[in-house]
Amino acid sequence: MAAVRTLTVWCQDWPVVAAVAAAGVPAHVPAAVVVGNEVVHCSATARAEGVRRGQRKRSAQARCPELVLFDDDPERDARGFEPVAVAVEHLAPGIEVVRPGLVAVPAQGPAGYFGGAEAAAERLIDHVAETTGVEVWIGVADGLFAATLAAHRGVVVPEGRSAEFLAPLGIAELDQPAERRKGRAELVDLLRRLGLRTLGAFAEVPERDVASRFGAEAVAAHRIARGLEERAHDRRRPPPELSVSQVLDPPVERVDAAAFVAKGLAERLHVELVGKGVACTRLGIRATTENDEELSRVWRCAEPLTPQGISDRVRWQLDGWLTTTRLTSGIAVLRLDPEEVVGAAALQLGLLDQAQGDVADRAARALVHVQGLLGPNAVVTPVLGGGRGPAERVRFVPWGDERTPAADPDLPWPARLPAPSPATVPVVPVPAALVDETGADVGVTGRYELTAPPHRVLAGGREHRVRGWAGPWPVDERWWDAAAAHRAARLQVLTVGENGAEQAFLLVRTGGRWAVEGVYD
Repeated sequence: MAAVRTLTVWCQDWPVVAAVAAAGVPAHVPAAVVVGNEVVHCSATARAEGVRRGQRKRSAQARCPELVLFDDDPERDARGFEPVAVAVEHLAPGIEVVRPGLVAVPAQGPAGYFGGAEAAAERLIDHVAETTGVEVWIGVADGLFAATLAAHRGVVVPEGRSAEFLAPLGIAELDQPAERRKGRAELVDLLRRLGLRTLGAFAEVPERDVASRFGAEAVAAHRIARGLEERAHDRRRPPPELSVSQVLDPPVERVDAAAFVAKGLAERLHVELVGKGVACTRLGIRATTENDEELSRVWRCAEPLTPQGISDRVRWQLDGWLTTTRLTSGIAVLRLDPEEVVGAAALQLGLLDQAQGDVADRAARALVHVQGLLGPNAVVTPVLGGGRGPAERVRFVPWGDERTPAADPDLPWPARLPAPSPATVPVVPVPAALVDETGADVGVTGRYELTAPPHRVLAGGREHRVRGWAGPWPVDERWWDAAAAHRAARLQVLTVGENGAEQAFLLVRTGGRWAVEGVYD
C-alpha cells in the first residue's frame, strides 16, 4: 500500500520538557528522565555537558553534577501534551496522537489551506509557540515513519521521494527509543553485523529474503525503510458494533475515577475485538460532558494495542481533558471507537493474556487442579533467558512459581545464535548427516570453516537438498576447564524437499557428528 502524505509535529525531548514544566524547573537547567539506573531521555543542555541516553545515572551525574533527574511518568507526559495537541488541532483538524510529543495529520488539508507544506509548517510552529510556549519541529513526507524522521530534521520531503530521503540514514533510525518496540534494537544490531548500515542498504534486500530469514517484525521494518506503510494488508474500517460506550453516573470529574472507568471500558473493547478476530491500531476516544460538550481524540499506534495499551491511552486522555481542559461539568458519556483494525494474528498474546477477570481466574484454577492431579511439573511456563544455543536459553518453570530465567539475558553472550530463533527445538538433538555432492561427510575445520559446500541433509529418514546456508558459528565454552569444556559448530541450512517445499534447519556438529538442533517454520 502506498504511503499517505503525512505531516508530523514533534516536540524534542518531550518527556524531559513535560517533567521540567510540571516541576517548575527553569528550562536552561540540565535535566534527564531515568528508568531504574539508566537515562532514557535528556535535555539539550544535558547533552552539551556529556549526558547521553543509555548512560548509568551515576555516570551521568559525574559528567554533569547539576543534572536534575526525574522518574519516567507517561501520565505526566500525556497530561502536559494535551494543550499542544489542542493547539495543533486548531489549525489542522483531524490530528492523531502517536505518543506524547508526536502528532500526525494528513498533510493534504493543512498544505492546501495554507498554500503549501512549508507555509503550513511555519504557521503551526508559530501558533504552537504563541499558544503553549513549546517549541516544535515539523516534518512532511510519505508515511508516518519518514515524516517522523523528517520532523527530527525539520524538513519537507518532496512527494514520492521518501525512499530517497531515507536511503542514506543510519540503520539505527529503525529503533526509535520513544517507541520502545520489542526486538527492534536486536534487529538493528543484527543488520549492522550483516553489513547493512543504512536504511537504503536494508531496503535493497528483497522482501522475500527478509521474511524468510528474519521474520514478520523485520518485514515491517523493511517496508518503512523503503518508504511504504508498515502494513500492506488487512486494514479496514471496523463495523459500528465494535464501538463500546458507558454512561457515567455520577459524571467523572476526578482523575482516579477516570482511571477506573478507563480500565473497565478497555477490557470490554478488547473482548469485542478478540471476538471478531481483530486488533486495534487506531483508537478513537470520545467523551460528552454533562453540559453536552463534545471531546474527541484519536491515538495512532505503531503496534496493535493490548488491553493494557488501550487502558493506558484512555486514562492518559481522560487525565489530559480533566486536568488541562476548561470543562464546565464532568464527563457523562465515554465511547471508544476502533478507527482502524488489523487481523488478530498481528497481536500474538500469551495463553492467558487475552483472558480477563473471572475467565483468567478460572483458567488459573484449572491449571492448579491439573498440577494437583499430575504433579507440579505437569504444567510449566517457558521463560526465555540468556545462553548461546536455543535449547539452553529456555527454562520451564512450574505454573505458579516465580518466572526467573536460568541465566541473565542481558549479559553479552558472545557467539550467541543470531535471530530469529528456531520455531521447533527438540529435547534431544536429532542425528543427521550433511554431505557434499560426492556423498562425503561435510566437516568443520579447526578454523571453523566447512570442508566442502553442503549438498544434502539427511534427517528423520528424509533427504533434503541444500539450497543455501549460513555459518558455521563456533561454540567454544569453558575451554579453561578440561572436564566441562564444550566445542561445537552451528550451521543454518535452507533446503528444498522432493515436493519443492522449503525447510530451514539449525544443525550442530559436535564430536564429529551432525544433529538437528532446531527447525525454522
